[in-house]
Amino acid sequence: MNATPATQQVEKADEQKLGAGAFWRKQLQQSLAFGTLVVLILFFSLASGNFFTWSNISGILLATAVIGILALGTTFVIITGGIDLSLGTGMTLAAVMTGIFVVNMGLPVWIGVIGGVSTGALMGLVNGLNITFLRLPPFIATLAMMMIAQGLALVISGVRPIYFSTAAPDFKNIALGTLVPGLPNAVLIMFVLAIVAYFLLSKTIVGRFTFAIGSNEEATRLSGVNTRRWKIIVYTLSGVFTGIAGVVIAARLDSAQPQLGVGYELQAIAAVIIGGTSLLGGRGSILGTVIGALIMSVLINGLRIMSIQTEWQNVVVGVVILIAVFADSLRSRKGI
Repeated sequence: MNATPATQQVEKADEQKLGAGAFWRKQLQQSLAFGTLVVLILFFSLASGNFFTWSNISGILLATAVIGILALGTTFVIITGGIDLSLGTGMTLAAVMTGIFVVNMGLPVWIGVIGGVSTGALMGLVNGLNITFLRLPPFIATLAMMMIAQGLALVISGVRPIYFSTAAPDFKNIALGTLVPGLPNAVLIMFVLAIVAYFLLSKTIVGRFTFAIGSNEEATRLSGVNTRRWKIIVYTLSGVFTGIAGVVIAARLDSAQPQLGVGYELQAIAAVIIGGTSLLGGRGSILGTVIGALIMSVLINGLRIMSIQTEWQNVVVGVVILIAVFADSLRSRKGI
């Protein structure tokens, strides 16, 4: 039966109300995240006079850059209802491959950078193929890739750090240089990537299908969308961000450390969830992810400034992740 004009008007009004409700829910989540960030900054500033200094703030921003870049990429994955546990070790493998190209093979820095980013993209592509064509659960597929990337980073590097200082003394400027006075390039890269990610998520077909797959993958497939192809694109895009993070952390340390990376994936995922992205998919924002990444960096830095033991730092961060996931679950059950 065809809907009457009156019925169509009612349905249109309902859609507008739902859209407005979703908009205000997102604004509330971002406001809560931003409020949490402000409270943490005030608390640590009062707890230690060394916290709110420009050198420490600059250090926080620099630490946020790597977590933030990883989190930006995995935001797309989590919105589709997936997960990527290979972020940390994938970043390490990308850093090691950059070192192999630049130091061991003597190639120009720009080729090494492309090689590192391509390594991340390749891992994302493989993750996407395993999930879509082999129908592996994202958790299992990316857990396997996490182990593979960790092993390859150790094997390829010979379990030794690769130092850039002799072969490419200017390589560290990728992260530590200052195109904008007072702002490390790594932070600038993160903000530029955040703008790119925001544009992709909110203004392009990539973002539209990302949300559609996360909201109802089966309905999206039945509407004629090749969901397999778009999920592969999303995981590959996340891999590109992982590769960029690998280049940035290698430049920041002026070396590729093959044993680094484990744990970064949890911080990145936590940043995404704290920023309001739902683990069940279909909801998320780039601005919220950036705020979440800042919260994680401020929390870790503040605990170090207060001379809290590393073991207890891990406990606190674990509790924060638990609270973030519980809050996400609560929002999903109540439809908030």
